[in-house]
Amino acid sequence: QAQLVESGGGSVQPGDSLTLSCAASGFFFDIYTIGWFRQAPGKEREGVSCISNTGGSTDYADSVKGRFTVSKDNAKNTVYLQMNSLKPEDTAVYYCARFNRPGGWSYARLLQPADFESWGQGTQVTVSA
Repeated sequence: QAQLVESGGGSVQPGDSLTLSCAASGFFFDIYTIGWFRQAPGKEREGVSCISNTGGSTDYADSVKGRFTVSKDNAKNTVYLQMNSLKPEDTAVYYCARFNRPGGWSYARLLQPADFESWGQGTQVTVSA
């Protein structure tokens, strides 16, 4: 059974950095696109970033471009989200999830939550002064 577990969240000040991890198990990790999403209180879940199965392609929401970097280590079955220059509006629960089929980068990069599955439990990121 596919399982994804996020970690690395915390409370930081504006301008600080955090690195989130998404550890995968129970499926062939290196054939799936993995996405990062976030949900703030009272708001819908939104796509943040995604990385293709090989790690050769990445994409980002406009709100995080230039500040966040997604990467993966297929040997460790782990995807990372390096978040720099954090802002209060980045405060949310962050989730990782698997695209609903192998490959499919051109669709996966649209980061529609309904197209992803095997959601983790989420990790809280709070940015405040």
